[in-house]
Parts: sequence; structure tokens; C-alpha cells
Amino acid sequence: MNFESLSKICSSLGIKPADRILYVRISDATMQFYAQGKLVRSYAVSTSKKPPSNIKNSLGTPRGLHEIAERIGAGQPPGMVFISRVPTGRHFSEVKEMDNMITSRILWLRGLEPGVNLGGDVDTYSRYVYIHGTNHDARIGEPLSAGCVVMGNLDIVELYEEVRVGDQVWIVD
Repeated sequence: MNFESLSKICSSLGIKPADRILYVRISDATMQFYAQGKLVRSYAVSTSKKPPSNIKNSLGTPRGLHEIAERIGAGQPPGMVFISRVPTGRHFSEVKEMDNMITSRILWLRGLEPGVNLGGDVDTYSRYVYIHGTNHDARIGEPLSAGCVVMGNLDIVELYEEVRVGDQVWIVD
């Protein structure tokens, strides 16, 4: 990760880099978790089936600097299905009528760059873009989502315990 570039972006926005940063690389389907500038863990992830895009209704994973706006799902068992960010009480193995499910935990993202991923037709938060678990753990690493960053269920549960609201998420090609 290029911390100098991140510092420049943050400086231009009048904010400081967070102590905890998730760095998502769409091109190689990975996410690195940094704390205090040190790599803590790397994860395989999936991003959108469509090309990356910040535009509303594009179904592309949005690029740029974001923050975790909300953490949802504490205490739920791995594999719990969420609908409209509410746990259904059912594990994904019990739900046959849905394909790409939101499971285990949700980290709801808010863009930090006005006109890029914040506001108007490029607002990541109003697009409901999350980092979340899936019912397709075996497919992690291939394009899978409708714009979200998708992780294995045990990975998102682990990560959820380490990150907080306000931690930054930098998504690049």
C-alpha cells in the first residue's frame, strides 16, 4: 500500500489517515488490514461482477477513500442472512429462494471524497455498499457482487471485531 498517496488524499480532504485502514485491490481480489501502519492480515475478497464504478445503479464496486459508517451484526452466528440490514434468524443453508446473500456481518461504507464517492449520483452510502459475508464462500476471489466487497463468513466475523466506525477503506483498481 502506498501510504504517501493515502496521506495526500487525506490531506486534500482535510482529514488524517485513520489508525486502521482496509486497502481493497479490485484487480487482484484482495484486502489488506493495516493497523498503526503495519500489515495485520490479508484477505481474499470478491467485488462486483460489473466493472468498477462509483455511479448510482451501476452495480460496480466504488473506488476511492471511504470510511466505515456503520457496523451491523454483532453477536450473530456466522452465516446469518440479513435482509435490509436486519438478521432473518436463518442461516444461508436454510434459504433457497435467494442467490447472492448478505451474511454474517455488515460494514456499511460512506465515501469521503465529494463528487467521487460522496454526494449526488456517486454516493457510496446511499448505494448501500457494504463489506459483508456471503453464501458463496467457495467463490471468494472471483467477481461476485452487485458492488459490495464480499468476504468469507469467518473472515468477516474476525475482521468485524478488529475495526470500528470511522476506520478508513481505500478501494483501488
